[in-house]
Amino acid sequence: MNIIVTSLFVENQDKALEFYSGTLGFVKKHDIPMGEFRWITVVSPDHQQGTELVLEPNVHPAAREYQQKIFAEGVPATMFGVEDVQKEFERLLEHGVSFTIEPTEMGNVKIAVFDDTCGNLIQIAQML
Repeated sequence: MNIIVTSLFVENQDKALEFYSGTLGFVKKHDIPMGEFRWITVVSPDHQQGTELVLEPNVHPAAREYQQKIFAEGVPATMFGVEDVQKEFERLLEHGVSFTIEPTEMGNVKIAVFDDTCGNLIQIAQML
């Protein structure tokens, strides 16, 4: 089995698409109207045939509550791998991204956590 799609609840699909593509650098793969909302996926520019991230609207009350609660507790909704956490931290700071955890070594991994402006905390990680 392979993971082909995973979802991330977002408060606003347009804002999320702009952040995930414009600020983070992911590539839009799909943007298909689905009634009131859209099926929007982004992929890594280096792995465009790889796992797709769905920017899923948080319209269901359970989804919204889950998203709000893990955010309030400081729990990242997902994690992205990067080659150099410090370099990515500095790049994202230049784009106005707000971090809740600055680059920190934890055993054989270095992490940082930022606010995606769409209701989520996102962790970036580098294997050391």
